[in-house]
Amino acid sequence: AQQQPSSRGASLVKQQAREQGQEDVDFSQLPFDVLRRISGGFSLPNLWAASMVCKSWYQALSSLREAVTFVKWGKMYKHGRGGVPQDTGMALDSFLKGAARGCAAAMIDAGLLLWEQGRREEGIQWYRKAAELGDVAGQCNLGLALLQEPVDASEAVKWFQTAADAGHVRAQYSLALCLQQGRGVEPNPGKAARWYLRAAEGGSSRAMYNTALCFLSGEGFARNYHHARHWMRRAALAGHRKAQFEHGLTLFAEGDGGLALAFLELATRAGETAAIHIRDALVQQLPA
Repeated sequence: AQQQPSSRGASLVKQQAREQGQEDVDFSQLPFDVLRRISGGFSLPNLWAASMVCKSWYQALSSLREAVTFVKWGKMYKHGRGGVPQDTGMALDSFLKGAARGCAAAMIDAGLLLWEQGRREEGIQWYRKAAELGDVAGQCNLGLALLQEPVDASEAVKWFQTAADAGHVRAQYSLALCLQQGRGVEPNPGKAARWYLRAAEGGSSRAMYNTALCFLSGEGFARNYHHARHWMRRAALAGHRKAQFEHGLTLFAEGDGGLALAFLELATRAGETAAIHIRDALVQQLPA
């Protein structure tokens, strides 16, 4: 069933090619830089769908299909899965082979591993190549790396903006932070709050918490206790420990001791030490 949309897409492409008299175009002869620009950021399903369009596309994308295999083996070596021993050297070698074949996902994995090994400049170079291919995860990772390397925070903001506009949740949160703190851009609480809200709607627990704070303080939004409580609760349920602590305090103040205790316990287990004393005091107050 999953192959049917791809088959229909392939048929449409073939029909268009026939109508335009381009059936004999040999896509495998396209320069590699062009192919990489077109399909380097494809997900695996899209890569296979493109490969099935026609024989010449299948041949043209062979190196990228090889790259996907190298990414798979790289992850197995990195985490010691699939019956292979954990070996970061082999993992990096696999990622670099995939990256050399034009795969943006391999570039990101290679960049991450190089960054973890302290080879930050090399990591940034691979993030940049993935970002320039249009990969939103690569754009976000490049922005995060540039913020940690005090080179040009404004460039980091540029990449966050590009990925955020494309819907990348972490980039939206990171852009909001930069706008709130004035890192690489003029401070703009209103824009920051709106990007926090978009990231919160996308599922970021940290953005949910910061959205709640914006509504609570009136920074970027009109002060609204109802919205603040809604997003604080959402953040707490998503596992944000400070939100669990603060939502627990709210419930305690409202007289819901049992549910307050549950959130304070969750916050304590997550490492929020400020919740311990209040949790213990609440336990003493509750009936058996």
